[in-house]
Amino acid sequence: IRSLDAWYNGFQALKNINAEIPKNKITALIGASGSGKSTFLRSLNRMRDIIPNARISGEILFSGENVLSKDTDVIELRRKIGMLFQNPTPFPKSIFDNVAYGLEVQGIVRKKSSKLWGLFSQKSIDPNKLERSSHPVDIAVIQSLKEAALWEEVKDRLNISAFRLSGGQQQRLCIARAIAVRPQVLLLDEPCSELDPISTEKIENLLLQLKKNYTIVIVTHNMHQARRISDFVGFFHSGELLEFRETKNIFENPHHKTTRDYVMGHFG
Repeated sequence: IRSLDAWYNGFQALKNINAEIPKNKITALIGASGSGKSTFLRSLNRMRDIIPNARISGEILFSGENVLSKDTDVIELRRKIGMLFQNPTPFPKSIFDNVAYGLEVQGIVRKKSSKLWGLFSQKSIDPNKLERSSHPVDIAVIQSLKEAALWEEVKDRLNISAFRLSGGQQQRLCIARAIAVRPQVLLLDEPCSELDPISTEKIENLLLQLKKNYTIVIVTHNMHQARRISDFVGFFHSGELLEFRETKNIFENPHHKTTRDYVMGHFG
């Protein structure tokens, strides 16, 4: 990220941000509300585009290309850089269809004429038959649910509505849906803020496993969470990225007094 500036209706939300997100690590973005961290996160895959009167300048280089270029295929960009939000957002579909949705959007579908269709028109899905399937959608759904540490909890009820899952399970389902299309980066905006401590622990353990295959950037107000799971921390204050360093250094030896005051809980 080079010389990144962002405005909303003339208000400058980001001021000359420069950083390099490390691959296959967890980077936590911390700072008080309104400090710019969510604006920064949503800039990485152009989610800010949907906000009226928003303007941005600078460079965000991903795979050698500036994602802010007018020539960027935003749909393809968001496939490579997936995003999860504060509240779980399952679709009004079955557990299976939630995970399969992204694949079907890309044209990988289960045809009604296929031998497998009868399996999915039933009231239940036999997980043993599903695991023996060679259909790419089935394989991807199983793999994603397993990676999201959800398969064992839902494999016998894949046809039920996703809304029947608990909040923590819904968030893991959304993670499974995001990784089904094999992104390179996962962006998470306060993914545990609405969850109980047990569900939060499951999400944190999951992210620690997922960083083996994905680069993860997470916005969090939870200092303990940032310290537990992140490798690097970026501290935002009044639209500026005051520090971007390894987690231990941010919490134990910050360069800026403002950073020290924040991580010690003096404001926020």
